[in-house]
Amino acid sequence: MGDATWITRLDPDTDPLARPDGIRLAVKDCIDVAGVITTAGSPVVAEQAEPAAADAVCLDGARTVGARIVGKANLDELCFGASGVNPHYGTPTNPLDPRRVPGGSSSGCAVAVATGQVDLGIGTDTTGSVRTPAACCGIAALKPTWGMVSVVGVRPLAPTLDTVGVLARTVADLAVGATLLDPRLTATEPEPSVTVGRVRLPGTEPTIDAAIDSALVDAGVLVEEVELPGWAFAHDAAITVLFGEALMVNDDLWRHHQHRLGSAVVERFTFAQAVSPGELGDARAHREPWRAELAEVLGRVGVLALPAMLQFPARIGGQPAAPNPAAPAISLAGHPALALPVPSGGLIPASLQLVAPDHHEPRLLATAAAIEAAVAG
Repeated sequence: MGDATWITRLDPDTDPLARPDGIRLAVKDCIDVAGVITTAGSPVVAEQAEPAAADAVCLDGARTVGARIVGKANLDELCFGASGVNPHYGTPTNPLDPRRVPGGSSSGCAVAVATGQVDLGIGTDTTGSVRTPAACCGIAALKPTWGMVSVVGVRPLAPTLDTVGVLARTVADLAVGATLLDPRLTATEPEPSVTVGRVRLPGTEPTIDAAIDSALVDAGVLVEEVELPGWAFAHDAAITVLFGEALMVNDDLWRHHQHRLGSAVVERFTFAQAVSPGELGDARAHREPWRAELAEVLGRVGVLALPAMLQFPARIGGQPAAPNPAAPAISLAGHPALALPVPSGGLIPASLQLVAPDHHEPRLLATAAAIEAAVAG
């Protein structure tokens, strides 16, 4: 099957150790690249698709600076998964441990970045789809404020949540990628040090919590313990939106081609059939009260700190079917979030998730850069 990192390799001769001709870019194969079929990781979609007439709008910045699109990267089928396992095109190999999932749905982008095949990956994040693979593969990722980056030319999954994001090995590269997506993401001067609100999520592996606490101490940031009573309800609302809208978006595939979809996607669409229009409406409406709860906390602290994943990546074949429980609630709010690897004492790092108010990506990047420098020292 070849390298499962890629659906389509557009620049196979790229030197993985050099970037003399500009930034090397992996583009998740739910994002249009002119002249190339967008498969969304599904043979059914691929067979029905024509080559894209134009690039997705989110690639305008990359084209302007002459970035080299190395290829279209693999993903969970239809972006509807968090493991990175694809039964049709293969599963990208987690470079930290090939026995473990690479995380999804932007799995190919994460693996291409982590292995040095590219400098940046452009993916999508609906309920964690750049943050989760970054956590699994030991790299960084940024999900911008919802609605900040155009999704024109990007295949939807759940439009109320869909966001274009970027993956990179370092925070400095992450800032470059954010600028390519939209210069406004890095346009303002980063603020000086801020108080970090430490959120503790039930079910977190103790080693991960300890790694996050240690990284914050090393960085010398002021930490305040905070609680989010509405987290569980917001998580459930986000999952309802995800499943309800995913079924609506893919109604034709489900009605006429379900026998050709992967078993994991079939299981998710089967579950989604139980979401009534009333439940979907109620779940969407919960965004504003949840944002109000977060606003009260973010009025006291500048950034929230919590795990990007509650557990280390699962073994292939034993991965959970549900989305990463550390991510959907933040997606429902629409706030920007950043995933950053921090030492865990083992082969696989823990991943720290930072969350800020809307349009405060520079604050996230500055805070992440300080933590990254501290743990590297």
